[in-house]
Amino acid sequence: MTNTPTVWPSPAKLNLFLYINGQRDNGYHELQTLFQFLDHGDQLTITSTSDSEITLSPALPNVPLEDNLIYRAARSLQTYTQCQLGAHIELEKRLPMGGGIGGGSSNAATTFVALNHLWGTGCSDDELAQLGLALGADVPVFIRGLAAFAEGVGEQLTPVTPNEPWYLVIRPNVSIATKDIFTHPDLPRSTPKRSLSQLLAAPYENDCEKIVRLLYPEVDNKLSSLLQYAPSRLTGTGSCIFAEFSSAEQAHTALAKLDTNSVSAFIAQGRNTSPLKEALAVYQTAKTLSI
Repeated sequence: MTNTPTVWPSPAKLNLFLYINGQRDNGYHELQTLFQFLDHGDQLTITSTSDSEITLSPALPNVPLEDNLIYRAARSLQTYTQCQLGAHIELEKRLPMGGGIGGGSSNAATTFVALNHLWGTGCSDDELAQLGLALGADVPVFIRGLAAFAEGVGEQLTPVTPNEPWYLVIRPNVSIATKDIFTHPDLPRSTPKRSLSQLLAAPYENDCEKIVRLLYPEVDNKLSSLLQYAPSRLTGTGSCIFAEFSSAEQAHTALAKLDTNSVSAFIAQGRNTSPLKEALAVYQTAKTLSI
């Protein structure tokens, strides 16, 4: 354990496609989706401490500490491993909340992975993924750190290597609660399951897109504009939308032509290996060399 601050990426993700195949008795939805990471995201600076306290700064607006996924992840790992160490965690928030690009889930995953390394608790990816699943269906894919085809409620992961294009990601000035979309009576819930090879060969779509566009005119308008320049879709349950390009220059050209009033936007490249996984490898190598 060291009290030197360490810096960890908390990358965004996109759902390149999302299909809802059914609903379980417990309310959870069966789905098929394709996750890919981006080389853009939040950043966590984490310092191990010798006491058992978990402190976090800054506080997120309207999110009590006990509900913050970073705090919950740290406490979950402490409880599971009976670790007596603590940590101070500083969050640099770059990803929009309610955007469907995995901000909170990614923050939780980075906390699990980083503290498992810093505290020396020795948990496997399987153990961390199981702990993470209790906090959110998307947390395991961030923990494992590989682009993946997901089934079940999102926990059954198969690594894949799609192309790594450049993306223009736009977030209209609305925040969408996942629960509101998944409980909507008109949400498609019976898309037939297909094999991974069939899904990869077909045009990518998102079963949530029609409902989101109906409920949120801001999303509908921006997506219509974006479709003029490149294949574009909703990610997750929104509100972020994205278009894919073969180069950063093409993405910047499209962005310059768009009306970006009342939106935030960024350009990033798709990554099949998470920046978090790469950062962990660097810290592990440094630790090995220092022994």
